[in-house]
Amino acid sequence: MSDTLARYLPEHAVKPVFELIVANQVHLKIVNERQTRHGDYRRALTGKHEITVNASLNQYKFLITLIHEIAHLVAFEKFGRNIKPHGEEWKITFQRLMVPFIRPEIFPHHLLPLLARHFRNPSASSDTDTTLSLALKQFDQQNDKNYVFEIPYGSVFRISNGKIFKKIAVRTKRFECLEISTGKTYLFNPNAEVELLKMN
Repeated sequence: MSDTLARYLPEHAVKPVFELIVANQVHLKIVNERQTRHGDYRRALTGKHEITVNASLNQYKFLITLIHEIAHLVAFEKFGRNIKPHGEEWKITFQRLMVPFIRPEIFPHHLLPLLARHFRNPSASSDTDTTLSLALKQFDQQNDKNYVFEIPYGSVFRISNGKIFKKIAVRTKRFECLEISTGKTYLFNPNAEVELLKMN
């Protein structure tokens, strides 16, 4: 298991993560990318704790996602199954598990203050913290995608489910985009990855 983890995690995170997995009897599966989530936790009917994490994540996102899911397991075991999945109990547990990893041997220096700020009050997904999300994305493998915030107004783009939109305005922290087929307006986070379409 340690050898497998070493392919997906920063070097100095491998041993403490392995210890967490053993201590909490986690059955970890590394799976092909799912568009809707980076990872998930469930307790199987057998009582086994199953955690899945997307193989496509960069090493820092993989670490945060895995600790996020272990925090679900630990919070449910400690506080009971009736707690909210991303409520206070989970937040406290996620903070406690994540803080030992927020150090320069594991994360690049420029990420440390962003992580410290995020983990004062962690959200259900690090993707909703735009500053942290964009900083983490620089470690992703290169692709031909653009971010909504960087394309010009009036641009037409496609998202992963094939729907096509036009960027029309900014509203506080998000971008208003018009779905071409329905004429409905949707709000996009600035760090949403989209495929820019060239219109004739």
